[in-house]
This record gives sequence, structure tokens and C-alpha cells, in this order.
Amino acid sequence: MTPEREGRLLQIAVAIACLVPFAAGGAGVVLSTAMLKDVGPPWTPDLDSHFRYLSGLLFGIGIAFAACVPRIEAMGLLFRGLTVVVVAGGLARLLSLLASGPPGAGHLFGLAMELGVVPALAIWQTRVARRSRAAAG
Repeated sequence: MTPEREGRLLQIAVAIACLVPFAAGGAGVVLSTAMLKDVGPPWTPDLDSHFRYLSGLLFGIGIAFAACVPRIEAMGLLFRGLTVVVVAGGLARLLSLLASGPPGAGHLFGLAMELGVVPALAIWQTRVARRSRAAAG
């Protein structure tokens, strides 16, 4: 496979993966904790504020990953930095799983994205960047 084709496939994969933080972050900003199963009013203004803030961060992470897509082969530093943020969140989610038990399916999906898919995409981005540099000579 040519470096250009592999880069295009990575762009498509990252663009699709960005749908997750857009959807989850956007829903959290708009719906707050009402988007969660078995969580509903009354909740405190502090919980609402914190939940919406974290949801906004998630949405922003999606925007930053999406910004990498057009020149994915040249965005290694940003991509790796975002990956560190996502993996840190995934490790916190894993701690919650170990301390409190398994969450619902949506959160398990998030955990798989955070500790599996995003690191795999970061490794792939590094490969694409290396191959792109080699092809440019």
C-alpha cells in the first residue's frame, strides 16, 4: 500500500473516531447528567457544572483530533498529546471500573476507545508520518 493511500485510510478512521467525542461530549453539554442511565434529578449545580465542563473538554478533544485530519502525516505532536489526554482519562475510567464495578455499555465502549482505539490510531499516525517522510526523500 502506498504511503498516500495509507494516510487516506488513517484520515478516514480518525474522522469516524471523532464522531464519538462529538456525540458524547455534545450530549453531555446539552443534556448534562440526564444523558446517563439511572442518573437524574435532583442533581446539584456543582455536579451539573462539572459534568458539562468535562463534556465540553471531550467535545474539544474531538475538535482537536478532527483538526489533525487534513494533514495527518504532519500532526504527530498534537496527535500524541491528545492521545496522552485520552489515555489518562481512560485510566481514570479503568480505576472507576475496578473501584465501583463495571459501568454501562456506553462507558465500556468509551474505555475501549480510550485504551485501545486511540492508542492504536496514534501508533498508526506515527507509521504514516514516518512513511510519508521517507517517500518525500
